[in-house]
Amino acid sequence: MNINFTIATSEEELQQIITLQRKNLTASISTNEKQKEGFVTVQHDIEVLKKMNDTQAHIIAKSGDTVVGYALSMVKEFQNEIEILKPMFAKIDEILNPTTTYITMGQICIDKAYRKQGLFRGLYQTMKKELSKKYELLITEVAASNTRSLQAHYAVGFSDLLVYTSNDVIWHIVQWDWQ
Repeated sequence: MNINFTIATSEEELQQIITLQRKNLTASISTNEKQKEGFVTVQHDIEVLKKMNDTQAHIIAKSGDTVVGYALSMVKEFQNEIEILKPMFAKIDEILNPTTTYITMGQICIDKAYRKQGLFRGLYQTMKKELSKKYELLITEVAASNTRSLQAHYAVGFSDLLVYTSNDVIWHIVQWDWQ
C-alpha cells in the first residue's frame, strides 16, 4: 500500500472529500456499522469546505489520485459556519486562555477499504508536522457514542478538555497539546 499524506490543493480533492464524507454520515450507515466502524456527523458543502481549505489546508491521505482519508482543518473564524459546532466553540472560548493558539480538526474520516492500516495516525502526524509551529493545540469534538473514534483519539495523544451535553448528545472536546 502506497499512501501519500499531504495537504488538499485542488477542487477535485475537495470533491472527493465530500464523496467520502457522504458515505460515512450517520444517516448513510447502519447502527451496527456506526458502533463497529465509527461515523461522521457534519455534512459540509463544497463552498464552506473550500473556504476552510483556503484559510488552512486540509490534510489528506491519497492512494494514487484518490483521496482515501482526510482530516479537516478548521480555524476559529469558521465557528459560525456550521450550526452543530457552535456549542463546541462556545465551550472552548469559556475554558481556554484567550492567548492560547489552537486549530480544530473539523472531521476525520478514512475510506472503509483503508481502515486499520495506520491512516488515522498518519493523518494526525501530518497535521502535527504541518501545523504545530503555528498552533499550540489541536482540538476536536467526538460524540461519546462514537467509541471507536474516541479511543483512537486517545491513542494518538488526545486528552479530554471537557465533556458536556448538547441537544441530548454527550460530547468529548479533546485536545492534543503540541508544546
